[in-house]
Amino acid sequence: MRLGYACMNTELKTIFRTLRVATAEAEGTGKIKELTMKNFETTLEILEWNLENDIYFYRASSSIVPLSTHPINDWIWWEDPDVVAITDKIRLLVETHKVRVSVHPGQYTVLNSPKPEVVRKSIEDLEYHDKLIQLLGGSDIILHTGGAYGDKEAAKQRFAEAYLALSPSIRQRLRLENDDKTFTVRDVLDVHYMCKVPICFDIHHHNCNNEGEPVDYAEILKTWEGYGTPKIHISTGKEGFTDLRHHGLVSETDFQELLRLLGGIDADIMFEAKLKEQSVLPFVRQLSHK
Repeated sequence: MRLGYACMNTELKTIFRTLRVATAEAEGTGKIKELTMKNFETTLEILEWNLENDIYFYRASSSIVPLSTHPINDWIWWEDPDVVAITDKIRLLVETHKVRVSVHPGQYTVLNSPKPEVVRKSIEDLEYHDKLIQLLGGSDIILHTGGAYGDKEAAKQRFAEAYLALSPSIRQRLRLENDDKTFTVRDVLDVHYMCKVPICFDIHHHNCNNEGEPVDYAEILKTWEGYGTPKIHISTGKEGFTDLRHHGLVSETDFQELLRLLGGIDADIMFEAKLKEQSVLPFVRQLSHK
């Protein structure tokens, strides 16, 4: 079981540098490359810190390459020798120490949109993430189903159809997560049966949005056959059990409830908490003493 966190490291006070279009227009793609290299260096620094602290799971920032899908960025960054050199270092570290690396495209990447232009841009973003995660030696691209658009069943079908039209490379890495407002665990399992996408279970989202149905983890586990160790998300509500906002830490009660649900089955757990690595470290130490 590997425990991890997302993107920023509060101990290192890391930042991932972004860029406005106007700045890129004024300074050219050289500025995009400069910031990209700094972001890869930051990623390497975080991974090295994680290893020193027995953290073997990490969600890389989606912002490593600024303006990654914007037309102004015509730089073939994934083939640039400088990028390849630093990502070779990252990938060697990841592979040597069996670190799991994932990415999570943002809320505007919506495969089931009824608008073709939104779907087109979403696919472009997934292609970016696919290139990025391959360079990093990662394995998972996590995505939500999207919107219901007044007809949840049709929305599920659109996601399945869009998923099946993706490149084999993206499909090999894409995992579908239940969300906290619209698509329950049952809903994403329905999508799985349409297109075989593996399901990334988020226990807090399930607590907030379940339509009264219990979770059958064995059913979720089966969706991972051929895809490796299941990936799970955990968080604690900021001011209550079903508060959609995330607390700074993950509670002992919530973590033990997840372990009970798993029943001894191996899984890698992503902590979605505002205090990032600080939320993970107590549980890493707890598991290491068992």
